[in-house]
Amino acid sequence: MAFYRTDCIEKPVSKLFEKLGHLVGSYPVWFFVIPLIMSAALGGGLYFLKDRENNDVENQFTPINGPSKQARHFVKETFPSNDSLFSNQRLYGEGNYSVIIISVVEGNILTGALFEEISELDKQVHSLSVKTNQTQISFKDICARENGDCVSNPILDIIDNKFANLSFPIKTWKGKDVFLGSTVGGVEERGGVIQEARAIRLFYFLQDNNGTSEWLQQFQNVLSKKTLSKGLKVSHFTSLSRQEEIEKHTTDGIPLFSITYSIAISFSVFSCMRLDNVRNKIWVSFMGVMSAGLAVLSSFGLLLLFRVPFVITVANSPFLILGIGVDDMFIMLSNWQQTKVKDPVEKRMAETFKEAAMSITITTLTDVLGFYIGLMSEFRSVQAFCLYTSTSIIFCYIYNILFFGSVLALNGRREQSNRHWLTCCKLPTQTTKGKSLAYQLCCVGGDYDQETGAEKQQPIAHFFKFYYGPFLIKPWTKVCVMLLYLGYLAGGIYGCFNLQQGINMRDLAADDSYVVNYYDDNQKFFSRYGPNVMVVVSEELPYWNKSSRSELNHCMEKFYNLTFVNQKLSVSWLDFYLQFAQTQGLNLDNENIFMENLSSFFQRYPEFKLDVNIAEGKINASRFFVQTFDISNASMEIMMFNELRNTAQSCSAAKLLVFHPLFIYLDQYLVIVSGTIQNVGFTTAVMLVVSLLLIPNPICSLWVTFSIGSVITGVTGFMALWGVNLDSISMIILVVCIGFTVDFSAHISYAFVSSKKSTANERAVDALFSLGYPVLQGAASTIIGVLVLAASKNHIFRTFFKIMFLVMIFGLAHSIIFIPVFLTLLSCSSNETKKKTTTVPDVIPKVIMIENKGMAYDNYAFTKDNSHLCRQTVKTQSTQIYFIPNNEMPSGWCRDPDCP
Repeated sequence: MAFYRTDCIEKPVSKLFEKLGHLVGSYPVWFFVIPLIMSAALGGGLYFLKDRENNDVENQFTPINGPSKQARHFVKETFPSNDSLFSNQRLYGEGNYSVIIISVVEGNILTGALFEEISELDKQVHSLSVKTNQTQISFKDICARENGDCVSNPILDIIDNKFANLSFPIKTWKGKDVFLGSTVGGVEERGGVIQEARAIRLFYFLQDNNGTSEWLQQFQNVLSKKTLSKGLKVSHFTSLSRQEEIEKHTTDGIPLFSITYSIAISFSVFSCMRLDNVRNKIWVSFMGVMSAGLAVLSSFGLLLLFRVPFVITVANSPFLILGIGVDDMFIMLSNWQQTKVKDPVEKRMAETFKEAAMSITITTLTDVLGFYIGLMSEFRSVQAFCLYTSTSIIFCYIYNILFFGSVLALNGRREQSNRHWLTCCKLPTQTTKGKSLAYQLCCVGGDYDQETGAEKQQPIAHFFKFYYGPFLIKPWTKVCVMLLYLGYLAGGIYGCFNLQQGINMRDLAADDSYVVNYYDDNQKFFSRYGPNVMVVVSEELPYWNKSSRSELNHCMEKFYNLTFVNQKLSVSWLDFYLQFAQTQGLNLDNENIFMENLSSFFQRYPEFKLDVNIAEGKINASRFFVQTFDISNASMEIMMFNELRNTAQSCSAAKLLVFHPLFIYLDQYLVIVSGTIQNVGFTTAVMLVVSLLLIPNPICSLWVTFSIGSVITGVTGFMALWGVNLDSISMIILVVCIGFTVDFSAHISYAFVSSKKSTANERAVDALFSLGYPVLQGAASTIIGVLVLAASKNHIFRTFFKIMFLVMIFGLAHSIIFIPVFLTLLSCSSNETKKKTTTVPDVIPKVIMIENKGMAYDNYAFTKDNSHLCRQTVKTQSTQIYFIPNNEMPSGWCRDPDCP
């Protein structure tokens, strides 16, 4: 009668890896050389890195099919722009422009001396010119025009050294109402009259002509060096700034990765260093880190050869791959060290692959599937990151199995010959009498555990087995762990309820960029008034019909009644037309009169001609404008965006849509939460399926899934408390979070169910003894690897560090604290049987004797490695014999009735 584990997928796959390990151990040179040749060939694709960079902010960081993009297309087709009649509020895109904010540290900027300096700065901007294709291009050649003249900054003409009685936010000038809310900031007013102002904003709008980009670059160069008198501060921005900044910092991660790579090598070498000159694993650890580097080189080169765009978010991927590769290296190395040193290298490799390859296969499958699910994201930046990372993980897995496996085999051959790790000279295994201590330290090696036949375990592994593990399974410790977990969970949930959404455009620039100064000044002085939003009637409507107008007005009243809309500053061509008709004595309830008098109305108010689309004598579409205010943060933006859309959809009079160029970026709020939940939920479901297939116990698979949800809750909550928003960047790393969580929990869970110990507590200690240190090494190496990102000037890299740090800390805590305790509370080993089992000590005894009174089974004994010792060969003086009742067979042991 025998007791064996049975699982339909895990066992044959393990057998397959066992054969592969034997093959790699037999021909290590081939498996060493082929990956190097492959990496050299594919790495040539990095030559095209500069050509493949694609960091268009709108294209990469906004939803692919965002509704605002469709609205923009409709506005662009329906209300084409007029080069001779420029209107800032009617732009369907950002356009071409430059802008300056001049502010005072304290006091009032509306003084004669300061305004004279501002006027001089304005004249200097107007005098800027550039030379392109042998042609000198000045501001006047490319400026946006209104009635034949360059669009000016009316605030300069309105004031003209007359600062008294300046009304705000509307100032009537030359018979027209001029909105000053966007040009005068930090205003203190009384009775609609400015008492004091802190900032002035000047706009310079340009046409899309040859030389425009060059002029904007010249503007940026001049303003970056411009200094004004003491007390005045200048910040500037152009329509190209955001794009230039993100492109400038795309490859900032390369030098950081070089530092990280060096740190990872140092840490790995230190972790694998041994005092034994034969068992030292310095070169093995070095090649393990190199394996991860080769994976990045091969995968990136391959995708660049296939013309896959390289986005700034992809620059985070090498740090992740390095962590995964080093983690898998430690797992492989740990299993190698548990094989018998006297066995042939081929057999040791087979045994290593049987256990380790299966473990890293589970984690690789879950990681790759998780990232491929991320390809369904609405953000191209997320898609690019997931494609590069999933491909890199595949290469990392292949190279870990083959390249690093060959390194293990070659190193095994060196150890088998008892050669020095550096000089490869043969060494004696024991010290000759009379030799000095220095000789013993440098010229002796090859020691191993005489009892197990394997390499001697490192002290920290013994710490897990004899100190930490037994401490963790004490009843009072379990209670403390449960309380700690509840506190962790409470903090995570609290943080989730305080999570902010959306990416701030400011965060796409480096900390020391001039763009950051501009965004800060803009937020400080000009956040009082928000975007001037178009409300578009997108279908034909009988505006002359009094009932239709009444219904439309009712819809517009809903917009005006919104808390963040200022009706007095909103603009309606229809209201102006009705006032015009009243002064002219026209009855606009008649269709013919309504349509025939539009031309004379447009002559009086030419800007409104841009708001009405007339074709074949019918009004196919028209638009109105509502002015928003007090939109000071992301939460207000979300509220504004959602309420405007909902109000438009609730209108029964006509089909309405709302649009502003800013809405292209606000579309992310519509999909970021749902997309994150979808990706995380779908990925978790896939992880559960993979775990059920490959971990030989369904309850443990559920524990792995539980740990995914638990870690994601903690990471999401605590990243909110750390000031990280939920955006397309953090959404990527939450997918990463799932992969690493599976890495941690799957290793320990798999070791737990694979343990041959008889009780749950013993299996938990055994799992920590087997993989606690490798998991700790993997987490520590990843944390050390991303630590350099904390010092980055780029928000994207710092966000990656913060979330990865949380993932590592919480994943490690689940792996070596929470999950082992939970597994002992709900035992789920595939070795458990319903039969009563006897606890068998695992430290001293070598032989267990079966007792079966009245039967002939007491003539033999069995050992844990399944070999048998007949009774007559047992020396009771040197061996402790445990007599076990026949019906209390220890779990994980088998009986061999071959003794006579």
